[in-house]
This record gives sequence, structure tokens and C-alpha cells, in this order.
Amino acid sequence: MSKPAQQQEPPGRTDQMRPRPRDAMDGYEGRGLLKGRKALVTGGDSGIGRAVAVAFAKEGADVAIAYLEEHDDATRTAQLVEAEGRTCALLPGDLASSEQCQRVVEGTVEALSGLDLLVNNIATQTPVDRPEEITDAQWTHTFDVNMHSYFRVTAAALAHLGDGDAIVNTASVNGLRGNKTLIDYSATKGAIIAWTYSMAQALADRKIRVNCVAPGPVWTPLIPSTLSEEHVEGFGEHTPMGRAADPDEIAPSYVFFASNRLSSFYTGEVLAPLGGETMPG
Repeated sequence: MSKPAQQQEPPGRTDQMRPRPRDAMDGYEGRGLLKGRKALVTGGDSGIGRAVAVAFAKEGADVAIAYLEEHDDATRTAQLVEAEGRTCALLPGDLASSEQCQRVVEGTVEALSGLDLLVNNIATQTPVDRPEEITDAQWTHTFDVNMHSYFRVTAAALAHLGDGDAIVNTASVNGLRGNKTLIDYSATKGAIIAWTYSMAQALADRKIRVNCVAPGPVWTPLIPSTLSEEHVEGFGEHTPMGRAADPDEIAPSYVFFASNRLSSFYTGEVLAPLGGETMPG
């Protein structure tokens, strides 16, 4: 479906998007693939994070979601998780702060009585027309949110993760091919991919699997709250499929990587749902 021109103040709200994204995993039938697991999803209030949280719940997991301040969206995600008979803990706060990264792990363990699955998903972006427009503050903030939070949350989580547990990171097509208007964002996403490779090797002997999902365009609140109306209009129509994905279409990739039944021999992999775009190499 074509996206009409629209814009919001960051970090954006789902209920103001036109059309509303499909992010509640309607019609998805779980098979108990994550029964009894306890998951932390950063950026779990909306978009891909919401769909992942709900998919995990449908597969039998309890979920904690970390988010900035989007309380309405987070409450809706909690309602969707709880409708599946699972627990959902809400953990608001700025993950650009190292202290908050530690707190969300502690909060997850306290609320869910453990932690088995970690989804590093939170992100921010600020487009520019020229490289000189990127200030030192913008560059540092983008890395603090997009990359350093992944490192810090994971570092805190490792004390609780062990044999059979999994980490799934969210990168982007922009980390695979770059983007001239999202230079700092693309740099963080490329760093996440390399970090995933390295962490998979480092944690293999502890039997903790580390994988990555690198989507193409996905219709989430990040888009109308960070891009111009011109860029939002028709968002995703450049893909061979001619459209952006909805979060519901991306979340099963995370279920795949989280489930030992499905992906026990996968670690250090990048799954890229790109709507038909192909990458060299």
C-alpha cells in the first residue's frame, strides 16, 4: 500500500501512522517454540519490536520490553502479550545511558525470574543532506543508542545467559550497502553486523547463539518521525516488491533465530528480508 506524505515528532507513535502498520501478529499461530523462555526486547514498544514481542508470546515466552518514553505504544504491546497469557514487563528509560542498559537487564531478571533470550532492536536515525551536517553530538548519540546499547545490554545480560540461549540483533540493509543521507545510522548498522560475527565466535563455546536480522524498508514509527514528508510518501516502493514490509512480516525471522528447534546450528548469520533486493557477494 502506498504511504501518504506525513510526519511526526520523534520518537513517533503508531496510532498516528497512516496506514497503521500490521504489528500485532494477527493470524500467527505459535507452536510452543519458545515455551517457558524469558525474553528482553529493546525497542519493544512498537514496530518490529512489538511484533517480535507478540510473536515470542504466541510461542510461549514471557517478555520484557525496554523503550524510551512511548508509554501508549508500550501499553498496547503489553496488552497484546498478556492476551496470549504471558507476562509483559515495561521498562522505560533512555538506553543511550550505560546505567539504564544495566537497569533493564536487572529489571527483566526481577520481573521474569530470569533471562534466556535477548533481542537488541532499539534504534534512532537523523538524515542529513551533506556529511558536514553531522555534528559530533549527533554522531555520538546515534552510536550510543544504536550500537553502544547493544554492547552494554548484552554485557549485562551475559551473566544470565548460558547453554541454549540466544541473542538476536537488528541491523539494516543500510549496514550492508550504506546510505548517503543516513551516514551515522548506516555506520552503526554495519558495526552491529561485524559485532554479531565476532560475538558469535566468542560465545560459541558457551553455546550462546548470536545472529542478526538486517531488514530493508519496514513501516514503523521511526519512518514518519525521522524522515521528511517527501521521503515518507511512497516509502519502500523502490524495492522489487514495490512496497515496504510490515513488522509482522519481519518478526518470524527473530522467532527462527530464537528457537533452538529451528536454528540450533545457526550462529553468526545475517538474515536480510529486503523485498527482493539482492546484495553482491
